[in-house]
Amino acid sequence: MGQKTHPIGFRLGITQQWRSNWYSAKHGAAYLVEDQKVRRLIQKRYPGAGIATVLIERPTEERISLVVRTARPGIIIGKGGREIDQLQKELEQQTGRQVKISIKEVDTPDQEAILVAKEVAHRLEGRIPVNRAIKEIVGRVMAKGGKGIKVQCSGRLGGAEIARTVWQQDGRLPLQTLRADIDYGFTEARTKYGPIGIKVWLFRGELTPLTMPAKQHAPERKRGEDNGPAQS
Repeated sequence: MGQKTHPIGFRLGITQQWRSNWYSAKHGAAYLVEDQKVRRLIQKRYPGAGIATVLIERPTEERISLVVRTARPGIIIGKGGREIDQLQKELEQQTGRQVKISIKEVDTPDQEAILVAKEVAHRLEGRIPVNRAIKEIVGRVMAKGGKGIKVQCSGRLGGAEIARTVWQQDGRLPLQTLRADIDYGFTEARTKYGPIGIKVWLFRGELTPLTMPAKQHAPERKRGEDNGPAQS
Protein backbone atom coordinates (compact mmCIF):
# COMPACT_ATOMS: atom_id res chain seq x y z
CA MET A 1 0.00 0.00 0.00
CA GLY A 2 1.37 3.36 -0.97
CA GLN A 3 4.12 2.14 -3.31
CA LYS A 4 3.96 4.24 -6.45
CA THR A 5 6.19 4.59 -9.49
CA HIS A 6 6.72 7.40 -11.96
CA PRO A 7 4.27 6.90 -14.87
CA ILE A 8 6.88 7.87 -17.47
CA GLY A 9 9.77 5.92 -15.94
CA PHE A 10 7.49 2.89 -15.68
CA ARG A 11 7.04 2.92 -19.48
CA LEU A 12 10.57 3.78 -20.64
CA GLY A 13 11.49 1.63 -23.61
CA ILE A 14 7.89 0.58 -24.16
CA THR A 15 5.76 3.64 -24.96
CA GLN A 16 8.10 6.37 -23.68
CA GLN A 17 11.63 7.37 -24.64
CA TRP A 18 14.39 9.04 -22.65
CA ARG A 19 14.37 12.83 -22.35
CA SER A 20 18.18 12.75 -22.63
CA ASN A 21 19.98 10.54 -25.13
CA TRP A 22 23.72 10.02 -24.56
CA TYR A 23 26.27 7.76 -22.91
CA SER A 24 29.51 8.54 -21.13
CA ALA A 25 31.44 6.29 -18.78
CA LYS A 26 33.72 9.12 -17.59
CA HIS A 27 31.50 12.20 -17.51
CA GLY A 28 28.09 10.73 -16.74
CA ALA A 29 27.58 12.63 -13.46
CA ALA A 30 28.78 15.94 -14.94
CA TYR A 31 26.52 15.55 -17.99
CA LEU A 32 23.52 14.79 -15.78
CA VAL A 33 24.07 17.98 -13.77
CA GLU A 34 24.62 19.93 -16.96
CA ASP A 35 21.34 18.66 -18.42
CA GLN A 36 19.50 19.88 -15.33
CA LYS A 37 21.14 23.32 -15.56
CA VAL A 38 20.24 23.63 -19.24
CA ARG A 39 16.59 22.77 -18.59
CA ARG A 40 16.35 25.14 -15.62
CA LEU A 41 17.88 27.99 -17.60
CA ILE A 42 15.40 27.57 -20.45
CA GLN A 43 12.40 27.21 -18.12
CA LYS A 44 13.46 30.25 -16.08
CA ARG A 45 14.19 32.38 -19.14
CA TYR A 46 10.83 31.69 -20.82
CA PRO A 47 8.22 31.13 -18.09
CA GLY A 48 5.34 32.12 -20.37
CA ALA A 49 6.39 30.13 -23.44
CA GLY A 50 4.49 26.98 -22.42
CA ILE A 51 7.52 24.71 -22.58
CA ALA A 52 6.47 21.05 -22.41
CA THR A 53 9.80 19.21 -22.66
CA VAL A 54 13.44 19.85 -23.50
CA LEU A 55 14.98 16.88 -25.29
CA ILE A 56 18.79 16.68 -25.07
CA GLU A 57 21.12 14.68 -27.29
CA ARG A 58 24.92 14.59 -27.21
CA PRO A 59 26.26 13.14 -30.48
CA THR A 60 29.84 14.05 -29.44
CA GLU A 61 31.52 15.54 -26.38
CA GLU A 62 31.79 18.91 -28.12
CA ARG A 63 28.18 19.19 -29.33
CA ILE A 64 24.75 19.39 -27.70
CA SER A 65 21.50 19.18 -29.65
CA LEU A 66 18.33 20.51 -28.03
CA VAL A 67 14.72 20.07 -29.13
CA VAL A 68 12.39 22.41 -27.24
CA ARG A 69 8.72 21.47 -27.44
CA THR A 70 6.67 24.58 -26.70
CA ALA A 71 3.12 25.84 -27.15
CA ARG A 72 4.34 29.38 -28.03
CA PRO A 73 7.40 29.06 -30.27
CA GLY A 74 7.40 32.75 -31.19
CA ILE A 75 8.47 33.73 -27.67
CA ILE A 76 11.63 31.61 -27.88
CA ILE A 77 12.46 32.39 -31.51
CA GLY A 78 11.96 36.14 -31.14
CA LYS A 79 11.84 38.76 -33.86
CA GLY A 80 14.00 37.68 -36.74
CA GLY A 81 15.42 34.82 -34.68
CA ARG A 82 17.35 37.14 -32.37
CA GLU A 83 16.10 35.59 -29.13
CA ILE A 84 17.04 32.04 -30.07
CA ASP A 85 20.49 33.20 -31.23
CA GLN A 86 21.04 34.89 -27.89
CA LEU A 87 19.90 31.77 -26.03
CA GLN A 88 22.30 29.66 -28.08
CA LYS A 89 25.24 31.92 -27.22
CA GLU A 90 24.34 31.87 -23.52
CA LEU A 91 24.14 28.07 -23.47
CA GLU A 92 27.45 27.78 -25.30
CA GLN A 93 29.09 30.02 -22.71
CA GLN A 94 27.58 27.99 -19.86
CA THR A 95 28.46 24.56 -21.23
CA GLY A 96 31.60 25.32 -23.23
CA ARG A 97 30.25 23.28 -26.16
CA GLN A 98 28.57 23.87 -29.49
CA VAL A 99 24.80 24.05 -29.03
CA LYS A 100 22.16 23.46 -31.68
CA ILE A 101 18.58 24.41 -30.80
CA SER A 102 15.46 23.23 -32.62
CA ILE A 103 11.96 24.47 -31.78
CA LYS A 104 8.96 22.18 -32.14
CA GLU A 105 5.45 23.49 -31.63
CA VAL A 106 3.01 21.55 -29.44
CA ASP A 107 -0.17 21.14 -31.47
CA THR A 108 -2.48 20.24 -28.55
CA PRO A 109 -1.38 21.97 -25.30
CA ASP A 110 -4.43 20.58 -23.48
CA GLN A 111 -3.03 17.06 -24.01
CA GLU A 112 0.32 17.79 -22.31
CA ALA A 113 0.29 17.07 -18.57
CA ILE A 114 2.98 19.59 -17.65
CA LEU A 115 1.20 22.41 -19.51
CA VAL A 116 -2.08 21.50 -17.80
CA ALA A 117 -0.30 21.59 -14.42
CA LYS A 118 1.18 25.02 -15.23
CA GLU A 119 -2.27 26.31 -16.13
CA VAL A 120 -3.62 25.14 -12.76
CA ALA A 121 -0.65 26.81 -11.02
CA HIS A 122 -1.33 30.06 -12.86
CA ARG A 123 -4.93 30.04 -11.68
CA LEU A 124 -4.00 29.28 -8.08
CA GLU A 125 -1.47 32.12 -8.12
CA GLY A 126 -4.34 34.33 -9.31
CA ARG A 127 -6.25 33.40 -6.12
CA ILE A 128 -8.90 31.32 -7.86
CA PRO A 129 -10.41 28.70 -5.48
CA VAL A 130 -8.64 25.39 -5.90
CA ASN A 131 -11.76 23.26 -6.49
CA ARG A 132 -13.03 25.67 -9.12
CA ALA A 133 -9.65 25.84 -10.87
CA ILE A 134 -9.32 22.05 -11.00
CA LYS A 135 -12.89 21.54 -12.19
CA GLU A 136 -12.53 24.02 -15.05
CA ILE A 137 -9.25 22.49 -16.24
CA VAL A 138 -10.56 18.91 -16.01
CA GLY A 139 -13.66 19.83 -18.00
CA ARG A 140 -11.63 21.60 -20.68
CA VAL A 141 -9.19 18.71 -21.13
CA MET A 142 -11.99 16.16 -21.45
CA ALA A 143 -13.79 18.40 -23.95
CA LYS A 144 -10.62 18.56 -26.09
CA GLY A 145 -10.46 14.78 -26.48
CA GLY A 146 -8.78 13.53 -23.31
CA LYS A 147 -9.63 9.98 -22.29
CA GLY A 148 -9.02 10.59 -18.60
CA ILE A 149 -7.33 13.02 -16.23
CA LYS A 150 -6.48 13.37 -12.55
CA VAL A 151 -5.36 16.64 -10.97
CA GLN A 152 -4.01 16.73 -7.41
CA CYS A 153 -3.04 19.81 -5.39
CA SER A 154 -1.25 19.69 -2.03
CA GLY A 155 -0.27 22.47 0.35
CA ARG A 156 -1.81 25.36 2.26
CA LEU A 157 -4.83 25.57 0.00
CA GLY A 158 -6.75 28.80 0.38
CA GLY A 159 -4.27 30.03 2.97
CA ALA A 160 -5.30 27.39 5.54
CA GLU A 161 -2.99 26.84 8.50
CA ILE A 162 -2.95 23.07 7.99
CA ALA A 163 -1.86 21.70 4.63
CA ARG A 164 -4.18 19.30 2.87
CA THR A 165 -4.60 17.51 -0.44
CA VAL A 166 -7.50 17.73 -2.87
CA TRP A 167 -7.90 15.98 -6.19
CA GLN A 168 -10.41 15.44 -8.93
CA GLN A 169 -10.55 12.74 -11.58
CA ASP A 170 -12.61 12.25 -14.72
CA GLY A 171 -12.55 9.43 -17.25
CA ARG A 172 -10.28 6.38 -17.28
CA LEU A 173 -6.77 6.33 -15.83
CA PRO A 174 -5.24 2.82 -16.26
CA LEU A 175 -1.88 3.45 -14.59
CA GLN A 176 -0.88 -0.25 -14.58
CA THR A 177 -1.50 -0.77 -18.30
CA LEU A 178 1.83 -0.47 -20.10
CA ARG A 179 0.28 0.18 -23.51
CA ALA A 180 -1.68 3.12 -22.07
CA ASP A 181 -0.35 6.51 -23.16
CA ILE A 182 -0.11 8.16 -19.74
CA ASP A 183 1.49 11.60 -19.50
CA TYR A 184 2.57 12.97 -16.11
CA GLY A 185 3.49 16.49 -15.06
CA PHE A 186 4.45 18.22 -11.83
CA THR A 187 4.91 21.89 -10.98
CA GLU A 188 4.55 24.27 -8.06
CA ALA A 189 2.32 27.30 -7.62
CA ARG A 190 4.16 30.09 -5.75
CA THR A 191 1.50 31.63 -3.51
CA LYS A 192 1.92 34.10 -0.63
CA TYR A 193 1.18 31.27 1.81
CA GLY A 194 3.88 29.03 0.37
CA PRO A 195 4.30 26.63 -2.56
CA ILE A 196 1.47 24.35 -3.64
CA GLY A 197 2.43 21.14 -5.40
CA ILE A 198 0.39 20.22 -8.47
CA LYS A 199 0.42 16.77 -10.09
CA VAL A 200 -1.41 15.86 -13.29
CA TRP A 201 -1.95 12.40 -14.78
CA LEU A 202 -3.34 12.46 -18.33
CA PHE A 203 -4.61 9.43 -20.25
CA ARG A 204 -4.49 9.95 -24.03
CA GLY A 205 -5.61 6.50 -25.17
CA GLU A 206 -4.03 3.09 -25.70
CA LEU A 207 -1.19 2.61 -28.15
CA THR A 208 -1.10 -0.23 -30.65
CA PRO A 209 2.17 -1.73 -31.97
CA LEU A 210 1.81 0.45 -35.08
CA THR A 211 1.51 3.68 -33.10
CA MET A 212 4.14 2.95 -30.44
CA PRO A 213 7.40 4.90 -30.75
CA ALA A 214 10.25 2.95 -32.31
CA LYS A 215 12.48 1.25 -29.77
CA GLN A 216 16.09 2.28 -29.79
CA HIS A 217 18.14 -0.88 -30.14
CA ALA A 218 21.78 -0.86 -29.11
CA PRO A 219 24.22 -2.08 -31.81
CA GLU A 220 25.70 -5.53 -31.38
CA ARG A 221 28.85 -5.64 -29.28
CA LYS A 222 32.03 -7.07 -30.67
CA ARG A 223 33.94 -9.66 -28.73
CA GLY A 224 36.27 -8.06 -26.22
CA GLU A 225 34.25 -4.84 -25.77
CA ASP A 226 33.25 -4.12 -22.17
CA ASN A 227 31.15 -1.00 -22.54
CA GLY A 228 28.43 -0.52 -25.10
CA PRO A 229 26.21 2.45 -25.86
CA ALA A 230 23.40 3.13 -23.44
CA GLN A 231 20.94 5.87 -22.69
CA SER A 232 20.69 8.18 -19.73
